[in-house]
Amino acid sequence: MKKLITIFFFLIGFVWVNAQSSKILFIGNSYTSVNNLPELISQIYTTAGETLEYSMSAPGGCTFQQHCSTSLPYIQQGDWDYVVLQEQSQLPSFPEGQFMQESYPYAQELCSLIRQYNPEARIVFYMTWGRKNGDPQNGQFYPPLNTYEGMDSLLYARYMLMAEDNGTCVSPVGAVWHYLRNQHPEMELYQSDGSHPSYFGSYIAACSFYTTFTGRNPLEIQWNGTLDGEMANVAKNAVKRVVYDSLSKWCFEDDTVQNDSTPVIINSVDSVYLYPNPASTILHIHVPDQLCSGSLMIMGESGIAYQQVGLVPDMTLDVSRFPNGYYHAVFNLGGFKRTVRSFIISR
Repeated sequence: MKKLITIFFFLIGFVWVNAQSSKILFIGNSYTSVNNLPELISQIYTTAGETLEYSMSAPGGCTFQQHCSTSLPYIQQGDWDYVVLQEQSQLPSFPEGQFMQESYPYAQELCSLIRQYNPEARIVFYMTWGRKNGDPQNGQFYPPLNTYEGMDSLLYARYMLMAEDNGTCVSPVGAVWHYLRNQHPEMELYQSDGSHPSYFGSYIAACSFYTTFTGRNPLEIQWNGTLDGEMANVAKNAVKRVVYDSLSKWCFEDDTVQNDSTPVIINSVDSVYLYPNPASTILHIHVPDQLCSGSLMIMGESGIAYQQVGLVPDMTLDVSRFPNGYYHAVFNLGGFKRTVRSFIISR
């Protein structure tokens, strides 16, 4: 009997030691707080026999710039395993110059602060989604925002840019939504405002984050929340297809990343340019001689459409097979120099 009791307590101790426990800080706004996304993720952890402790700093409409002061006390607490960063829902989709001035540098500042006080923490950007019918209020000033496709492609490109430049990961919730809008248009991702997530939309985000944090197959998730089994399985399969099956695509972590490795953004419209814009079959790309040692990546609504290492001053690219839509040409121009140019393909 004594031997059985000893084995029993040994097994309890083994399970306790091997149970996963994570501490996660969520920095964002209403896209994070609506439906209490951190708690949904926590429930997935609990059902898997794991523990998640979390804190959330998510005032409505809060921007990265505001979070640099508002969320500093949370960051300074230290001892976080993960820190999630979600920008105001529209700002990353605004024109390049505005994004580079009002969002990008504050993403860098937040990453620097997080690493200062939490050197072991992993940083994960929360890629959000285009509004259901675009953002026509701002689209009158910047036409790509007039449609869901235009707004969503800009958010995709900007979050990928922030993640790569800061050596972090991204939870591509917006990309999963994009997949589901195409594959299951009958399923409602949005609340009635066409902006905030429905419960289904937040459940998808929770599955995406759990997969990003743990690297596990979302089909193993046992917790369905208030969804019926069919809806929950649609969400899990979408996360598997977009996130789990391409985990390396969403992570740019590099142990050599230092806080002072700040990209130099080339903002001169004369240094790198594309024409015609919109393009139909041929896109001309001009890069100054001194920057031709770099590389080019073109991202569209479905991901990377083209890559080239080693540039020439005047390039001609055949885009006749590219689907109509909005694209972003990301130039890595040697060292930490980088610039992004947006263009349209229309026939």
